[in-house]
Amino acid sequence: MIKLATLFSGVGAIEEALLKMHIPHEIVFACDNGEREIDIDIEAIKNETKSMSVAQKNDYIARIYEEKSKKENLMQKQYCANFDVREGHFYQDVRLLDGTVYQDEKIDLLVGGSPCQSFSVIGKRGGLEDTRGTLFYDYARIVKECQPKVFIYENVLGMLTHDKGRTWATIDNVFQSLGYDIKVHKLDAKNYGIPQERKRLFVVGTQNENTISTPQTVNLDTVLENYLEDAVPAKYYLGKKGFEFVTNPIYFNRAKVNGTIMMCQKANQQFNWNGDFRFEPLNHNRHTPEILERAYVGEYNGEIGVTRQLTPRECFRLMGFNDDYKIVVNDTTAWRQAGNSIVVNVLEAIIAELSRARLLQC
Repeated sequence: MIKLATLFSGVGAIEEALLKMHIPHEIVFACDNGEREIDIDIEAIKNETKSMSVAQKNDYIARIYEEKSKKENLMQKQYCANFDVREGHFYQDVRLLDGTVYQDEKIDLLVGGSPCQSFSVIGKRGGLEDTRGTLFYDYARIVKECQPKVFIYENVLGMLTHDKGRTWATIDNVFQSLGYDIKVHKLDAKNYGIPQERKRLFVVGTQNENTISTPQTVNLDTVLENYLEDAVPAKYYLGKKGFEFVTNPIYFNRAKVNGTIMMCQKANQQFNWNGDFRFEPLNHNRHTPEILERAYVGEYNGEIGVTRQLTPRECFRLMGFNDDYKIVVNDTTAWRQAGNSIVVNVLEAIIAELSRARLLQC
């Protein structure tokens, strides 16, 4: 039984990977603030909660987030609809998580990736000076405090080149200081069975000698079309303005129609016509009166038809999630959550390699 812990837990990609691989596991703790940014005095809260139990402290901090943000933690809602974390051990704020509580747990695997916007080429690239960037230090702190046998850290490749490599030099020094044997991998989802252009950085640290190799790639034998739903509700079809935008070749960097390999999913996919879209030749058996009442019928590549967004289910499929994964949030939130996740298949490949090297007992 693997003891798992996650930070910046998102929608649970590593949990889904372990389920798909039929690996028994227990989720010791998880942590995600649901992208709710609030102004709080961290040190003051630490003082106020130091005599509380973990569950009491979490309840207290959850109330602060609810009162100040006026928002529900939709990431926690999605995560807990699919996975069972120990009661009272889902944290709202990584900065307030005390990893020493879990020193005696003998956690096998800790997984997470601090927010990538600070390092992404499409973000502001504030790096470690950005508030989100500094959360990396909390990831490293919790690794040091709870001492998992193995940790996996994921982020965008831009972390390596930010500030002419100086940011990565700092981050690498922090990793090296943890006392783990570190290996760095650059992995692309399309090389692990998912038709999506998604290159990511994976740092794998092990307490024992890190003998893992780059996970073996597999031939891509599917295309985006294989992940589509058979019947799609009318609400996903585009009107005239959307049709004309996504089919206009001058916007190919923002919108892609009928691609075989998906562009990299991102937080704002399907919003303001960003991401992958599907053109469907007009078919009165498939395109019901309800669809045609909403959709604009136009011409694309010499054919008459309609265009539509990808559904949240299709986006989750293209991140490696099975259809039994429950989607319990609205469409806009689901698209964002999928775009911020880690591709499940890539994590499966890393876990398989750790198992092969006997660094994880699966």
